[in-house]
Amino acid sequence: MKEFIARVRMIADYQFGEGAGEALVPDDARITISKRTGKPRYIFDGEGNLLATIRWNDGFIALSPRGAKRLLERIPPPRLRVIVSREAAEYVKKGRSVFAKHVIDVDPDIRCGDEVIVVDPDDNIVAVGRAALSAIEMLEFNCGVAVKIRRGVHEE
Repeated sequence: MKEFIARVRMIADYQFGEGAGEALVPDDARITISKRTGKPRYIFDGEGNLLATIRWNDGFIALSPRGAKRLLERIPPPRLRVIVSREAAEYVKKGRSVFAKHVIDVDPDIRCGDEVIVVDPDDNIVAVGRAALSAIEMLEFNCGVAVKIRRGVHEE
């Protein structure tokens, strides 16, 4: 199991930046292995809560809100974050997409397709999803989907 924890931590460090692996995957993590491929698939904390899923198509990590919360505790703003208005945050919590006109600020390193954490102006987690636009486009555009939400915090 330790080799799988090390492998998942390396993926997290590559995808989210140095230190993300230690923040996301605790020492007592339980990782389920795909019977078909023999590769890590789901990451749970010691209490059995889902932290993340490893996507089968590209091998990258898809965060759960609980996993995103672990990352936010150790990674300073604005890294990995898309900050939305308070009004939009209420809808995004329910799993609705983030539209570009509601984005207040964003990590300048975010690219289209990146895994992102959507937060309100007070840095409270609202949802997790994938960026549909780059950071520059999110701030410049007044229409269109900026982030496709996978799961809002009200959906847990």
